[in-house]
Amino acid sequence: MKDLPVQNITYTDFKLNGFYSLGEWRPFLFIPFFLMFVLSTSANSILIYLIISQKSLHSPMYVLIGFMCLSNLIMPISFVPSMLLSFLFNWSGISLTGCVIQMFCIYFTGSFNTTLLFWMSVDRYFAICKPLYYHKYMEISSFIKFVIPPVTRNALLVIIMVSLAGKLSYCTNIIDHSFCEHMPLVQLACGDISLNNFVGLLNAFVIPVTDFILITVSYIVIFTSVFKSGKAHLKAINTCITHLFVLTVSFICALIAFLIYRIRNNISSSSRIFVSILYLLGPSCLNPLIYGWRTKEIRQTFLKFINNVKVLPFLEK
Repeated sequence: MKDLPVQNITYTDFKLNGFYSLGEWRPFLFIPFFLMFVLSTSANSILIYLIISQKSLHSPMYVLIGFMCLSNLIMPISFVPSMLLSFLFNWSGISLTGCVIQMFCIYFTGSFNTTLLFWMSVDRYFAICKPLYYHKYMEISSFIKFVIPPVTRNALLVIIMVSLAGKLSYCTNIIDHSFCEHMPLVQLACGDISLNNFVGLLNAFVIPVTDFILITVSYIVIFTSVFKSGKAHLKAINTCITHLFVLTVSFICALIAFLIYRIRNNISSSSRIFVSILYLLGPSCLNPLIYGWRTKEIRQTFLKFINNVKVLPFLEK
């Protein structure tokens, strides 16, 4: 009797095994990440509500901040709840389809954030350097035309990356991570992943690096204009400093998370996963607090909102 040919097994269900080395201490990770998740969702939700409900915050700059808060709200929701359930109850299973969807949400919202920072720099450029043309170029119809190309670029690159990952054959189903990232997943594939590595690098450089260069050029022009005009735009420059701070934090976190999966010497698995979580969840917690505190109009609107909430029960009595 002839031997039957051995067929390769292709896994379509995976187990997220992040922080497995911590053993019985693993459930305690629920506490800090749950608190960060609550802070992220509540702070971003409050800021979105304020921007939608207050007509004084309906200018283009605050609308952009609102979109950033929406992006910062969607990203943690896409992976933190399942991660927390895994810490508490060891519910770590995920299908390939679910993994690809989660990956798309993470990478698309992440790329959208860097593009938003570029739009904010353009908004400040017209407000400071070309104030007479501000309403012409930042009105909704013109703004939408400007928004479509970078969003399309981001969507296409991310879709190509996650689609290629979804078509691979996987020889093992244990993902050494707490959520679906590109490199930890494709490294489980049976065959050649050189194309996936190339597309992953393309996403990492084309989107954030291009946006970073454009943002840098925008702010160089802005600061040059401010220094030439003296103190005329010192108030407006305060907003630019806020944007630059958020930009710096975002790119440092992204750079560390990108390099840590390619420089593995003396770096534990738990350390890599921890940095990846902070890279995604940290800015979602910090950005609404930074904009809420550093932006005077938002800070004043929030204080009025808090005072109205305190006074309302007494008025009802």
